[in-house]
Amino acid sequence: MKRNPLIPFAVIAALGIVLMIVVSVWGGHAAHERAAKENGASTEQKANGANQSPDKIFQQNCSSCHGQNLEGGVGPNLQHIGSKMSKNQILNQIKNGGGQMPGNIIQGKAAEKVADWLAKKK
Repeated sequence: MKRNPLIPFAVIAALGIVLMIVVSVWGGHAAHERAAKENGASTEQKANGANQSPDKIFQQNCSSCHGQNLEGGVGPNLQHIGSKMSKNQILNQIKNGGGQMPGNIIQGKAAEKVADWLAKKK
């Protein structure tokens, strides 16, 4: 009985893909933390977003996955998300995450601001 020589290559390829996804998510989070330190604000202050526009909050917390212009990347395209999801559904996604998106990247008033802003993207 002969072994299939392609199986080890398939396993290595699958592990490589999983590793690339993990590293890119970790790198995005590290870039977010580094930007917060450079701007002199803690992650908690950034997440609060009391004095920031929803666009600025999005750029600081979400654009590494969803793109600078909401065009998508690691995360899905959000340019017309308001025609697919309501504000409450978007807020729920921000709070609880789903798929590859972790929950609570944005919290409190900032999350509500971003959900309202995205719900208007139709």
